Amino acid sequence: MRRIAISVAASTMTLSLAGCGVLNVTGDDASASPTKGNDVTVGLLLPEKANSRYDKFDYPIIKDKVAELTKKQGKVEYANADASAARQSEQMQNMIDAKVDVILLDAVDSHAIAGDVKKAKDAGIPVIAYDRLAEGPIDAYISFDNELVGEVQARTLLEALGSGADTSDKIVMVNGSPTDPNAKQFKQGALSELSGKVTIADSYDTKEWKPELAETEMAEAITKIGKNNIAAVYAANDGMAGGVIKALKNAGVTTLPPITGQDAELDAVQRIVDGEQYMSVYKSYPDEAEAAAQMAVTKIQGKDIQFDALTQDRVDSPTLKDIPSRLVQVSALTKHTIKDTVVSDGIYSVDDICTAKYKPACSALGLK
Repeated sequence: MRRIAISVAASTMTLSLAGCGVLNVTGDDASASPTKGNDVTVGLLLPEKANSRYDKFDYPIIKDKVAELTKKQGKVEYANADASAARQSEQMQNMIDAKVDVILLDAVDSHAIAGDVKKAKDAGIPVIAYDRLAEGPIDAYISFDNELVGEVQARTLLEALGSGADTSDKIVMVNGSPTDPNAKQFKQGALSELSGKVTIADSYDTKEWKPELAETEMAEAITKIGKNNIAAVYAANDGMAGGVIKALKNAGVTTLPPITGQDAELDAVQRIVDGEQYMSVYKSYPDEAEAAAQMAVTKIQGKDIQFDALTQDRVDSPTLKDIPSRLVQVSALTKHTIKDTVVSDGIYSVDDICTAKYKPACSALGLK
């Protein structure tokens, strides 16, 4: 699905757009949509609560940015589906009935939601797919460069194994949910780096990204392969990495193999500091969320030139081609890059990370 990967983060793009005057345009040229004032209502549908990012970062950042862009006249109606596609369908229908102006949709099931996207379209409500590429007649898409996420995870895993890594090294893959299109892209990106270099000894697609299922799957892999025969584990996100680590410890593994993750959750950053998890993928949620809010507000206000400038990438879904998109880049988070990523961006303070249990390890890394 990836066509073009932009080379700047969303915050950088915002600055560059402002510098050339794009953010001040009103889109009142002949092709512009009818404008709406600042009294906009943005419907925000997020998929689940197992990952702490949605309530902690995405929602409050989008809410604050919408308020900023609309001189505090705009508002965000928020609903979280808690991993239920049926509940999300109901929530979307509620927003259609409430006649919100635009919907930011992070789909639980990208295929199942297509009919609801069409209902919104028929009701004249634009839908912007947020973080996950929903099917149906969406107006735009914003996410991170998902294949790059998998590539970064796999490259870092190979670096951990060292120059002697070869097909004698057995890797277990604990991938994301089969209903999440992002999970497929993470997996594709990872396999593009791992294939032919190591052996994928076992692989799982983990329903709803549940850590407890990842723990069960890893325990099964240990039984099949042997606890001393697993060179590394590709875990698609931090929650599942935690489940993988529990399974390895329960099996009596004292020296953990390199384990990947994604999302830079605080627990995972602390595990990285402590040496239990090798890496995570840092995705700047402020960049993604603020850009999504900009896209939503400019879309409904009819600022077409600005909206086009914010969506210069193009992707295809199974149901729609050439979707105006924005792909935000990512980076590897290891113990050596904590200060330059999550601390530098204000996601966590050193005090957040270096609680009493982790102070010695933090001190050794120069985290003070």
